[in-house]
Amino acid sequence: MPGRSTTEAIHILRKLMEKYRDAHKDLHLVFIDLEKAYDRVPREVLWWALTRKAISCKYISIIMDMYEDCTTSVRTSVGRTEEFPITIGVHQGSALSPFLFAIVMDELTKSIQDDIPWCMMFADDIVLIDETQSGLKAKLEVWRQTLENKGFKLSRSKTEYMECKFGGGRSSGNSGITLDGKEIPVSDMFRYLGSIIQKDGELDGDVSHIIRTWWMKWKSASGFLCDRGIPTRLKGKFYRTAIRPALLYGVECWAVKQCHIHKMSVAEMRMLRWMCGHTRKDRVRNETIRQRVGVAPIEDKMRESRLRWFGHVRRRPSDAPVRRVEMCGEEAWKRGR
Repeated sequence: MPGRSTTEAIHILRKLMEKYRDAHKDLHLVFIDLEKAYDRVPREVLWWALTRKAISCKYISIIMDMYEDCTTSVRTSVGRTEEFPITIGVHQGSALSPFLFAIVMDELTKSIQDDIPWCMMFADDIVLIDETQSGLKAKLEVWRQTLENKGFKLSRSKTEYMECKFGGGRSSGNSGITLDGKEIPVSDMFRYLGSIIQKDGELDGDVSHIIRTWWMKWKSASGFLCDRGIPTRLKGKFYRTAIRPALLYGVECWAVKQCHIHKMSVAEMRMLRWMCGHTRKDRVRNETIRQRVGVAPIEDKMRESRLRWFGHVRRRPSDAPVRRVEMCGEEAWKRGR
């Protein structure tokens, strides 16, 4: 998805699932995982992709010089090994590597990519979607052949299949999807671009995941946040800057319920009380705690995020993926009725 953010990809996927659930139509998804994706890029494929993208020969020559005669060694408990050459993959830690990888993937799959939202590729995070399982199987096989013929390898254990039975029918017990005769895992939840996608289209898994991530961020900074020698207002400013963004990731795309807001509000108040050195037994009102640290209620910030995202979507041109998904399938469903 060139020029798109992870939030747009999450929004498109959630919106598509929401529309199919409302229409009681089944949806089938497969999340592709590439084994050691960055380490498996063949150099000849990289040069071919750069040439196909019409990148200046000067830049290609510079990049080739960067990769020429590359060697490395391994440090062990008994010393370093002898140096050995590296003839495959892109450089680890290089700012250029993600760009090179994206070029290779785009060129390799250009002829087999479906329109968004039926095929979404964000670096090495790939999801294929279809209304039928047979159609999804055919797509997956085409992708497997295309990528593995060029040196990549699809993970048989981490590529996962999700069956969304929004139509109300039963899931077939023997309806798995296979790669080279090996059935890939069937998932009820999948972490896609940092957001938890559930097969029923609900948000409970993502809310719990966000709160766990939130607590991990908070505990990593608890030495500062719980220090009684630091002004409470300064703690609140640090919290708003470094901790709360972990909670708000992806909430723009949520069709949120009151129970989710309550769950997140309870988690935040526990953190704020600890920052102030209070517990619920002290019987200090939530509003008083928030005033001391200068932190607005989480429901207000969630509402702001959703409204800001709504404006972003409405300002996009009508042919943008985030706008096209709003009309996805509606004409066919109307004709069907």
